Amino acid sequence: MADAPPASVLQGEVVVRRAAHDDFARVGQLTFAAYLTDGFVETGNPYGAQLQDTAARAADAEVWVAEIEDPSGSSSLVVGSVTWCPVGSSWREVARDDEGEFRMLAVDPSGRRRGVARRLVEQCIELAREADLAGVALSSMPTQTSAHQLYLSLGFHRDPADDWTPVPGVDLWGFRLRF
Repeated sequence: MADAPPASVLQGEVVVRRAAHDDFARVGQLTFAAYLTDGFVETGNPYGAQLQDTAARAADAEVWVAEIEDPSGSSSLVVGSVTWCPVGSSWREVARDDEGEFRMLAVDPSGRRRGVARRLVEQCIELAREADLAGVALSSMPTQTSAHQLYLSLGFHRDPADDWTPVPGVDLWGFRLRF
């Protein structure tokens, strides 16, 4: 992505925070580009428009970002995001009534292998705990194997009962973490 500096420039701490309106354009670009680069969506796919429309997600869910601060503290760059879907959000797909759900986890290539995705998922787990929920659920494409490794390392398990096909040709696997 054009806005991100090389990973070698990003040496600061990973900080997770709720996205501000000023972040929405960057988050939309980052999310779509990450999915496109990894082959999880194609240009022209209607899901691509959802990935880019951060404002729509933020209106009925919570968008969280991970940024890496410059060691001097003079600047930071958003390098990852996730959409948290609490109880009542229309963005929920597989969560039970007593669970939270997250979607659209994305990390810019410049922020990968730095724990950015882990920090974002941990934030979602913490949000579920703070809301006194019984767990967290999510859907993931079978080809998102790096994400599966992360989820399993955090205590999630595959839940084949929640596997589903939202549109022909797109199969999703269910994952669940119960507290």
